[in-house]
Parts: sequence; C-alpha cells; structure tokens
Amino acid sequence: MELRDLQLFMCVVEQESYTKAAAVMYVSQPTLSKSIKRLEEELDVKLLHRTTRSVSATEEGLVVYTYAKRIVDTKQELDRSLQDMRDVQRGTIRIGIPPLIGTLFFPEIAKKFHQKFPQVTLELIEHGAKTIGELIHSGKVDVGFMVLPVNDVTFKTERFVDDDFVAYVHINHPLANKNLITITALQQEPFIIFSDDFALHDFVLRSCEEAGFTPKVAYKSSQWDLITELIALDLGVTILPRAIYEKQANPNVKIIPLAEPLVWHLGIVTLNGRYQSVALKEWLNLMGEEVWSWQQYMPIRH
Repeated sequence: MELRDLQLFMCVVEQESYTKAAAVMYVSQPTLSKSIKRLEEELDVKLLHRTTRSVSATEEGLVVYTYAKRIVDTKQELDRSLQDMRDVQRGTIRIGIPPLIGTLFFPEIAKKFHQKFPQVTLELIEHGAKTIGELIHSGKVDVGFMVLPVNDVTFKTERFVDDDFVAYVHINHPLANKNLITITALQQEPFIIFSDDFALHDFVLRSCEEAGFTPKVAYKSSQWDLITELIALDLGVTILPRAIYEKQANPNVKIIPLAEPLVWHLGIVTLNGRYQSVALKEWLNLMGEEVWSWQQYMPIRH
C-alpha cells in the first residue's frame, strides 16, 4: 500500500470530486483513477460511489478514510520530528501571551532563550488569558500563559508565578494610609478593571462577589498601564497583582495589602497530546528553570 494512494483517496473524499482532487494534488484524472482502483483492488473493497454530480465514500470507504488519515498524520508528525532533530536551531514557537505577562516577565525569558537558540523565532500573539486558551485548543498557538486553574483533561500546565493581589488607590484616597484593608472597604468605590476577555477581569468580579458585593465598574481596559494612570488621576480603584506596582512609576498610585489573601496563580499551558517540536521542548525546559529563579522574586505558594 502506497502512502501516495492513501493521500489521493483522502483528497477525493474531502473534495467530493475527481476533478477537484486532481487539481489539488497536481495529477491527471486518469492517474487519480488508477490510484483509487489500485487501492480498491489491494483492500478488496469498493471505496467510492460515483455519480454524474459528485463522489462520496462508501461505508467501507469511510472506515478506510479514518485509518488513512491516521497514517498520513503519523507520517507527517514523523517527518516534523526528524526535521527538528536534524536542526533544532530553526523554527517558530507561537506563544499566546497576555499583555500584562509580556511586560512583567517575558523580556528576560526571551533574552535567555535567544542566547541559546538565536535562530528560533518567538512569535508573540497577545490576547487575554481566556482567548489564549481557545487558541491553544485550536492549534493557533503552541503554548500560552494562563491564569490557573485550567481544565487538566484538556491542558498540561506548569506553575510559573504566584503573586498577591493588593488594592490600588490614589495616593490621597481616604484608605491610602491604611496598612491593611478588607476588599469590602472598596465596595462603594468605582472600579477600573481589565476587559472581558482577560482572566483578571473575571477574578476581580468573582472576588468582590464572594466578599458580598458587586463592584461598580467605571472603566475597562486591556492595558495595565492605562489602568494605573486612571487610578493616578483618582478616577477609581482596583485590585491587581503586586508585580504591576513594581513596573508602574506614577507616584500618585498607592497599594494597600488585603486582609484576606487573594493569590494570582500563573501557569505555562500546552495542549495535552499535541506534538511538540524540539524547539518548543527546549523553550519549555527553559521555562521550567525560570520557575525556580522567579521564586526568588515572588515565591510560589503551595
């Protein structure tokens, strides 16, 4: 049985036409017909129904199509794996990354990776964590940063960073001089939060609701620096990871620890069972090392 015959048969089933399949596979129709006939004779089954208008798989043909796809996919995966082993120094890793993570942690990681693998391209696809989960699942990104927990059946995760949430207020806010506050102390304040497709959006709303109130949302943004600038203008308050405060430089922003600990769990996420290039595996290995180095800055909580 020739792999090419299986590929031609699959294309006919998918295109529902000999003419279209021949064009897609760059073969003549007689060559295509001979290939299908050869496959039918070898398997001793009729694979296709052919009418004047279209072509469709027989019941046996559908079974053969399912197995043929597995064989072709496995061969392609083998080719990719061998190519990666021949040259790990080239390739592209598509990384789903929330803008906040890109600012806080990614530059140092990228620098270390490119010192070791300068020819590998890191393609950054910026979205909120909820959208990144969808992109990982659909195969549009290879790996992503997401707020944990996620579905362990679908995704494989590696804890990366944990950080405390704190309240962000204007420096002249009545609460600014407090050493510690409860989240309920903010219930009458206008909130400035991340946009709907960010996991931090849901986290803030859920934390407030668990504390017994629904926050009054005055502004939503996809940019953490805009959120802190709005707070610096005394237009509202928020709760966000402490790490953001280390990056922002506006002296009019004050942070206050929360009496009830709220922790941001950030993870590195891939899809369970999906092929991983050697370059991606090397990047994941580096990230595993970075988990430990980041603990010196923000210890991971267990």
